[in-house]
Formats: sequence, C-alpha cells, structure tokens
Amino acid sequence: MARLPLPPVSLPTTSSTSITLSALPPLTIIFIYPRTGAPNESITAEWDAIPGARGCTPQACGFRDVHSDLIAAGAGRVFGLSVQTSEYQAEVKRRLGLPFELLSDERLEFADALGLPTFDWEGGRLIKRVTLAVREGRIVKVWYPVFPPDRSAAEVLEWLKAGADGK
Repeated sequence: MARLPLPPVSLPTTSSTSITLSALPPLTIIFIYPRTGAPNESITAEWDAIPGARGCTPQACGFRDVHSDLIAAGAGRVFGLSVQTSEYQAEVKRRLGLPFELLSDERLEFADALGLPTFDWEGGRLIKRVTLAVREGRIVKVWYPVFPPDRSAAEVLEWLKAGADGK
C-alpha cells in the first residue's frame, strides 16, 4: 500500500466541511479505526472477540495527548477516520476534547478505493484499524495491524522523530 496515491474522495468532517485527503500538501497522519462507542454503550463479548476491534477511544485519546508533539515533529495535519456519521463523530470530538477533525467514510468510498481491510458487524461493514502517513497525496508509511491501539500515536511520533517522514 505504501507509495499508492490516495483516491480523490471528499469526506465530511466534524466541522461541517469536506476534505479531499489526496489534495493536502503537507505530511498528513490518518488513523483509521472501526468505531467509537456511545457514552452509555456497553462493550459486548462479541465485540471483544473481534481481533483488534476494541480500543478506538484509547487510540483517539493517544493522538489527542501527543497532537502538539506530532505537529512539532513534522506532521502537518492529523485526522481520525471511521464509517460513523460526521454528526456522531462531532459528539465524540467534543466529548474526548480532540484537537483534530474526524472524517466520515460512511459509504466506504475511501476504504474501498484503497482496499483497506474491513469486517462485518451488526449488518454493516467497519474498517479495521490502520494508520497512514501521507505526503502530497501518496501513502508513505502504513501501520497495520495496529496493536495495541493506545500505542499507535506514540509509534507515529517515534517514526516522525526518527526523521522517517516520507521525504
């Protein structure tokens, strides 16, 4: 997947705008996750049984906690992406205090164009956890599988600090 160009798909954001990731010039980090749960939603045994499904909130919070470090180390932008609606994601962004936008790939256009791994859940399809570093519309680094999810942001930061920013 590294060196693949991003598809020219426009995705809605939590700020009620749209972004075409392939058109962003700086180094962009996109962490892709299955879904975040609602505040009073219990985690089921079925969800826990899916390898890599659990941990979306800790992953997002990890990127929140090192966001300024990621920017200082060379990331121009950071985005989270899932299939959930941008309205739902806006609540998540507020609740978790995320300093970056979340993107909605509700119709799986971005995921399908890149051939991202997915799995079926309760009659729908979710994207497996993947993190991408993108420069000038091309993927320069892929983290997959992402485990444990709460270490994802730290791994990206280590990569950036090592100077491996895809130049």
